[in-house]
Amino acid sequence: GFTDHVALGNEEWNPWDAEEKNELAASRQRYEANLKMIKYARSHLEQTSLRVQIWGKAAIGLYLWQHIFGGHLEPADGTAQWREGSQKAGKTYFSFLTGPSVVPGYFSVEAEHVVLVLNGREPAKIAYATQWLHYAQTLVETRKIQHVAVVLLGNEQCSNAWIQPYLKRNGGFVNLLFVTYDYALVNEEDIFQWPLGVATYRNFPVVEPSWSMLHDPRSYLCNFLGTVYKNSSRETLLEILKQDGLDKLCWIAAREQWQPQETNESFKDYQDALLQSDLTLCPVGINTECYRIYEACSYGSLPVIEDVMTPGDCGNSSMYHSAPLQLLKTMGAPFIFIKNWKELPAILEKEKKMSLQEKVQRRKKLLEWYRNFKAWMRQKFINTLENSFLPNDKG
Repeated sequence: GFTDHVALGNEEWNPWDAEEKNELAASRQRYEANLKMIKYARSHLEQTSLRVQIWGKAAIGLYLWQHIFGGHLEPADGTAQWREGSQKAGKTYFSFLTGPSVVPGYFSVEAEHVVLVLNGREPAKIAYATQWLHYAQTLVETRKIQHVAVVLLGNEQCSNAWIQPYLKRNGGFVNLLFVTYDYALVNEEDIFQWPLGVATYRNFPVVEPSWSMLHDPRSYLCNFLGTVYKNSSRETLLEILKQDGLDKLCWIAAREQWQPQETNESFKDYQDALLQSDLTLCPVGINTECYRIYEACSYGSLPVIEDVMTPGDCGNSSMYHSAPLQLLKTMGAPFIFIKNWKELPAILEKEKKMSLQEKVQRRKKLLEWYRNFKAWMRQKFINTLENSFLPNDKG
């Protein structure tokens, strides 16, 4: 048998052998570390000390549950009237409810601690959010629940004054507020900044990175699919691309009017553009932070961000001094930040000279960063709830 093996040996010779051995050893170590972690988690399972029910009454709740928590929902059909899921994390057992059938008083409140996910973007949404807050307040007053946290899709100009009276610090009943955009009142004590995330209201999916997403050459240097508002920096952006003929190297689809509802075709185009471009251009809209940033990250397309403060009440808080996008900057987002679209031609020139190998490395770094960012937000969310809701063991 030995001679056969030697003869075959030449055909089977594998130039990646050493590399594979290292990879195997590394994955073995990861596997053992994971086993340890699982054993450790099992021994702590008995210590589940908190039950939290999340009421998802805004689409941003799906980003929290499916993207950040990696949670599942039953039924899977997004149009279902009632969807729910659950998972254990840290010392906490979370359950999540969403759908049009989740109406105050018509579902069972099965936890003493509640996270209410609300939309505070405009007056009609605020009126609806307020009904939920009043319902939660009644439950607190009648001792049905103990604690309430709110995850709020804030107003794009950060005019969120309406929620202030509900906060405990102002005599209300809401213990914690997680709010989108660079809200100046973020203090890391009871008010925290929360990522905008992807457009779950347009059914943007949880994207699992694939081999081809990482390694394949992409047909376009950059993309911008979006609305071009009159007299906005988006007009400047298009002019600059056209001047240098750079629009031929990028996937550009501009429209005059914003469309809230995607057609299947326009959505597929948009996903293809992200998947087929090395860079995704992110001009400011009403706010600097937009869904496009997170959606580009999902597909390994590097966001090029117009790092400019938009009009309104958003800005630096007492904790952070790097607005706009202080949450992403604080977390070391590996994006390209520019102050003016005139910087774009130089960036695209540099792109042209980059090797595929360099781009692959950059995609890996971006996808890895985004995965860590979501894991960090999840951990921070859980720790914040546990520190606030669990009785203080320090006596």
